[in-house]
Amino acid sequence: MEELFRSYWWLIFPLSWFVFGAYQSWLSYKANRDTLDLIKTYAQSGREPPPELLAKLSKRWNDGNGLGEADDDNDDRGHRRYHRRRYRRYHGWSRVALFGCLCAGFTFASLTGFYGEAGPAFIIVAFVMGALAVSSVVSILVDRGPRV
Repeated sequence: MEELFRSYWWLIFPLSWFVFGAYQSWLSYKANRDTLDLIKTYAQSGREPPPELLAKLSKRWNDGNGLGEADDDNDDRGHRRYHRRRYRRYHGWSRVALFGCLCAGFTFASLTGFYGEAGPAFIIVAFVMGALAVSSVVSILVDRGPRV
């Protein structure tokens, strides 16, 4: 059993992503079910449900602030787009640092033979991390800000 874990330790990450995705889908299902129950309550009492409640049902769980506000307002959409670009620009450098450090660490591990026979695999991972660091820099430099 120990040898199995030692050989396939990396499977923890994709399996945890699957578990997280299933949990997120279950939370989305519960939120939509509760919203539908509330709409049914409005319908049974003969009242019209608020438009915010209906808009919340049509939004995805991760898509907004969860308040169910309609996205028809162009100023609000432009404001969010500006902040999204600003976030990418200023916080994009953390991706560059992360991928650069990972590239350096895997390069060091492959050159020193720190993990024995895994040197060639670490070289491939180091190239991938270096490519991700370079693509993050290009993404930051290309995104110049709001276009009018």
